[in-house]
Amino acid sequence: MPRTARIDIPGLLHHVIVRGINRSDIFCGEDDKALFAERLSKLLVTTDTDCLAWSLMTNHFHLLLRPRTTKLAILMRRLLTGYAVVFNLRHHRSGHLFQNRYKSIVCQEDAYLLELVRYIHLNPLRAGLVASLEELDTYAWSGHAAIMGNTSLEWQQSDEILQMFAGKKQTARQKYRRFIADGVAMGKRNELVGGGLRRSRKLDGSDVFEAYDERILGSGDFVEQLWKETGFAETSGLVLPFPELAAEIARIFAVELTALLQGSRRKELIDARGALCFIATRKMGMNGAAVARALNISRSGVLVAARRGEEIYAKIPELQRLSE
Repeated sequence: MPRTARIDIPGLLHHVIVRGINRSDIFCGEDDKALFAERLSKLLVTTDTDCLAWSLMTNHFHLLLRPRTTKLAILMRRLLTGYAVVFNLRHHRSGHLFQNRYKSIVCQEDAYLLELVRYIHLNPLRAGLVASLEELDTYAWSGHAAIMGNTSLEWQQSDEILQMFAGKKQTARQKYRRFIADGVAMGKRNELVGGGLRRSRKLDGSDVFEAYDERILGSGDFVEQLWKETGFAETSGLVLPFPELAAEIARIFAVELTALLQGSRRKELIDARGALCFIATRKMGMNGAAVARALNISRSGVLVAARRGEEIYAKIPELQRLSE
């Protein structure tokens, strides 16, 4: 089944993650990183895009971008294509450099901007590219050093970040630095890269079902707002893809389709229904209330089933191929 289209509307905050193909290196040294940063800086200006955080690792990089007037896809296409061509020439290689298409998660700015700035800027420390926060303060290949005032990057929105901490820069940097230090103990935060956040839960952690979309980091209200803006809400209900998906799930689990849709409590049907709920709501962005109506269960029942289905999905490659 086809992958859901990206949400690409100017004005939205995007957490972009790009990895090397087969986890291979995309930066072989300082010169490569300098080349990439220079290319990025020019494209940010020409596409009128804000960069609020960034970090270059060895085999991947993170960007926190807010395109103002141009779609993100235009910047990313020019950035990745141009860099890959030059990288291949420099290192006498051919073929693809990056893994599949880049990952872009639309983020609810008020709730997640600072958390993402901290997560992205701590990546070099978590990966061992620097040994301490003191080294991170001067690490040339992330935005943290610029916010700390240890390097000058006109294309990074350092002042915008600092203003969220205090009016005076010196005080703001001290508070920002403490904020970054507090994040060290949090470790790798999968929920900020789409790998573990229960985005169908409310931000306070309660078990009230909310709209969910794999492409969006934010509350259910934020998800529904974006669905309306993109027209996705009109096509995310139970149209043709859901019957096809249910039939495929029934085939994989060797159960009757009618039994799958009628709420039987047999274990094989519970597992199949969990996989169906997980793929439909978490992977394909279908409306949870519509899924609940089709299965004759409550919206919270869809949430519970999807949690169970997540573990099942991870163990069965044939299920994974359904959403690719």
